[in-house]
Amino acid sequence: MALTHLLYLHGFRSSPQSTKARRMAAEVQARWPQLHWWCPQLPPSPEAAAGLIWEGTRDWPCQGMAVIGSSLGGFYATWLAAQRGCTLVVLNPAVAPARDLARHIGEQSTWQQPDERFFFEPRFVDELRALQAATGALPERCLAVIAQDDEVLDWREMQARYAQAHLRIVQGSDHALSDFELHLPAILDFLAER
Repeated sequence: MALTHLLYLHGFRSSPQSTKARRMAAEVQARWPQLHWWCPQLPPSPEAAAGLIWEGTRDWPCQGMAVIGSSLGGFYATWLAAQRGCTLVVLNPAVAPARDLARHIGEQSTWQQPDERFFFEPRFVDELRALQAATGALPERCLAVIAQDDEVLDWREMQARYAQAHLRIVQGSDHALSDFELHLPAILDFLAER
């Protein structure tokens, strides 16, 4: 079945205005103008984010949908793809967000809008643990783009978690995948191979 629906999930402190999300949206519009594209602003609560994602994709056909997630969005994307069995693409995905984000409890701002503030609450760490426990095996079709020079997450943990995926290990890139343009053709080709 051809790709009909594509979900993009941004990372912690990011938004649909991130460089990768905007670039992906433009490419999808140019290449697949009929495709249903959705890139929601995720709430700080992981439970609320999961609810929003689940409700927003509830009527999407599993065979025709794919989800792309960056960083924390990669964690959410993995959770959703494990539930739905859809195609998955992760970009420097968070593997243990409950552990990693526990030190970020408190007031935060987004990268794209520093004047926009939100509060990352202690209970959100427990919500991340609950989602991690509910995440099963990777779907059959999974591509992981992992930067060895990620300054935020350990690339070896990502590689181990996504060992069964199609791996694209990148040397010399960073957590934001500042060289995203170089990986876009491989991502689009992977999505097109149904």
